[in-house]
Amino acid sequence: MAELVYPPVIGIARTMFKALDLRFDIKGTENVPRRGGAVLVSNHIGYLDFVFCGLTARPAKRLVRFMAKDSVFRHKVSGPLMRAMKHIPVDRAAGLDAYKHALKALRSGEIIGVFPEATISPSFTLKNFKSGAARLAQEAGVPLLPMALWGTQRLWTKGHKRALGRHHFPITMRVGEPMEADPTEPSDTLTERLRGRVQELLEAAQRAYPVRPKGPDDTWWVPAHLGGTAPAPADALALDRRG
Repeated sequence: MAELVYPPVIGIARTMFKALDLRFDIKGTENVPRRGGAVLVSNHIGYLDFVFCGLTARPAKRLVRFMAKDSVFRHKVSGPLMRAMKHIPVDRAAGLDAYKHALKALRSGEIIGVFPEATISPSFTLKNFKSGAARLAQEAGVPLLPMALWGTQRLWTKGHKRALGRHHFPITMRVGEPMEADPTEPSDTLTERLRGRVQELLEAAQRAYPVRPKGPDDTWWVPAHLGGTAPAPADALALDRRG
């Protein structure tokens, strides 16, 4: 079937990024397979992460179908767009239907995007990964494609106002080599290896990031272990549980 909605939405997003004068540093796009299924796995630090992750597949002329919480699909504006772009709604209380949907898409040759932390990390460090991405790749017989992004939290993230003006923010993304998802490997073990690889890519993206906070009022987007004032992981977990 023709893609009548996804390409125009990408065009609109790229126009918006140009208007915001975002400065992209993307490496590893050659690792995105040009055909066949794959599970794209990324860290999650901002509300627009799925848009940025999808950009990494454009050089390979691929579209990524993201798994996202079902509330996004109930919104009067985002809902019709998400469905038209064939993204996959996830009911966290009953995720089997979403899993089956994603598995079918992978077997038909689609790239499925997953944020295995499940929610945005307020600490901007990696939370524990859920095993769904690994299990999908193992059952579908497709590779895992790890990636990491950095800087997107400065645009729009949990607990902070949107900053969608012309701030010239850098956005750094790194895509790693595909990881084989051996079905004989315990999914928990594979998930930990996957998390370790995403951590390596995240650290590489952070090292490459070209700017530092402008002053003491601009340290909120930097993790505590890097000298910033983002909540430490334990504090961030408490914030998550409260809301």
